[in-house]
Amino acid sequence: MLLLITACTSGENPAADGNPESEGTKKTAILLINHGSRSNEWKRQLLELERRVSSRVAAIEGIDTLATAFMEHAEPSIAASLRNLDRKGYTDIIVIPVFLSVGTHVFDDIPTIIGQKQNPTTIEQMKLDGIEHYIPLARTHLSRPLEFSELIGKNVLRRAQALSANPSEEGLVLVGYGSSGFQENWEHLFRNTGKQVCKEGGFGGYTTAWCGHVAHYSPDSTASAIRRILKKHERAIVIPLLVSFSEKFQIGIIGEGVNAVDDNEKRVRYKPDSILPDGELEAWIVKMAKTHAAAIRTGKTLQ
Repeated sequence: MLLLITACTSGENPAADGNPESEGTKKTAILLINHGSRSNEWKRQLLELERRVSSRVAAIEGIDTLATAFMEHAEPSIAASLRNLDRKGYTDIIVIPVFLSVGTHVFDDIPTIIGQKQNPTTIEQMKLDGIEHYIPLARTHLSRPLEFSELIGKNVLRRAQALSANPSEEGLVLVGYGSSGFQENWEHLFRNTGKQVCKEGGFGGYTTAWCGHVAHYSPDSTASAIRRILKKHERAIVIPLLVSFSEKFQIGIIGEGVNAVDDNEKRVRYKPDSILPDGELEAWIVKMAKTHAAAIRTGKTLQ
């Protein structure tokens, strides 16, 4: 079921049916999309990601440009970016969601925003949230989120080892946003990541905590998870599994959870960082771009 609902999908402009472009008239763009945030640092990290992969993506046969768009709380929006690419005559847009896992945004909101779904309930909710949806003239090709790569475990291992003094005496607390409609998927991802990092890094154990709406944006989930780890291990290492940095989450919610634990200065190690920057994530974007560009050139449908 998981693979079925997150398979790469393509959406075509009905006006293009029966009148395919020749190879020479195709223009393909990459659009990196993310949730967005009011945090300037969040936006800066995503734009820096675009800058760091731009030359490698530009070298891919069939790719003509690369851009970044934000679902909400920052500009440019996804709809505005799609409209801009239409004005420039792009025939194909490869949409790569820089999201951690499957959730309502990846499964429903983003396909609706880019015109691949027409869910009236989602469209009405987006209107209330001030999020525009736009059906582009170009074909859209939607990639998978980060969960379907191996980089999450490698990223967490690298960050945990940087904070560790003796992994056999330490337990991990993995803190993520969560998703009320897809929480089982999120918990599956966090379990696999925790097991992988403990096995490869020699840590004594792991547990999970949530900082988004599933935890009502409360620091209590983080604090409770740290206390569970400290009952079994000498120290807790807290790792935020958030794509980018936001003062609200890494400093506010998670940081307050750390500070709520007794003796945290001695027994808790926490750095308010994020998955970005990460060279493996950059390589994953280039890989996704190559895969979709090759499919567009050869006319194949990705599964």
